[in-house]
Amino acid sequence: MNSLQALLLGIIQGLTEFLPVSSSGHIEIGHALLNLNEGNDLLFVLTVHVATVLSTIIVFRKDIIGLITDLLKFEKNDSTIYIAKLIVASIPIAIVGMLFKEEVESFFTGNLFFVGCMLLFTACLLALTHFVKKSDGKITFFKAFIIGIAQTVAVLPGISRSGSTIATGILLNIKKDEVARFSFLMVLIPILGAAFVDIIGGNLSAAEVDTIPLLAGFLGAFISGLLACSLMLKVVKQGKLIYFAIYCSLIGLIAIFAA
Repeated sequence: MNSLQALLLGIIQGLTEFLPVSSSGHIEIGHALLNLNEGNDLLFVLTVHVATVLSTIIVFRKDIIGLITDLLKFEKNDSTIYIAKLIVASIPIAIVGMLFKEEVESFFTGNLFFVGCMLLFTACLLALTHFVKKSDGKITFFKAFIIGIAQTVAVLPGISRSGSTIATGILLNIKKDEVARFSFLMVLIPILGAAFVDIIGGNLSAAEVDTIPLLAGFLGAFISGLLACSLMLKVVKQGKLIYFAIYCSLIGLIAIFAA
């Protein structure tokens, strides 16, 4: 993987991690178009994911500082309850990550037909939110767990993590801007957890990507992630997910016919 390829993949990761169009699906398509075989290089994958996490932290820095400050008071308050809901939402993907990691990785084989079908599934899920006229409810522990299940399903390439979690929240009658905030904050736990496991487990020793391409991928993912995260918050609040449903449908059909 050269620096230009790494930069392009980083930009794709940053944009599609937050926009509801499936980062994993677009990365698989990107590997196919660039004729790359390093799609499963753990160090590169970890690098671009950490970049998107950093962009999330910057966008939500005030929220995160507030949550941490209240948590350090060591008393039950709105922030500790909110953090507990984030943890509950992370339980399903933690279970799948620990028990079915190899099974999940088996789907990342460059199968464009499968990716296309999953993109069509994402499109359908996003389209359903168009028929929700009003969503003004709050996030309960039960709803947080259901959103966590949606996040777990999104480990499949072609199913958007942000799209599935935000759409599920809207269908559960949660206020749009609140579910977007919850969706982006909840991704911090599994990504940082997976990074910790890979580092502690020594799974990065066989990395094949050089330092300069890694840096290019990181910068591409970080900068595009900042832009996409900020944009997505506005899009969800305005209820314009239907346009992403159309996009996912088109890309999904292209991937199916190109398979």
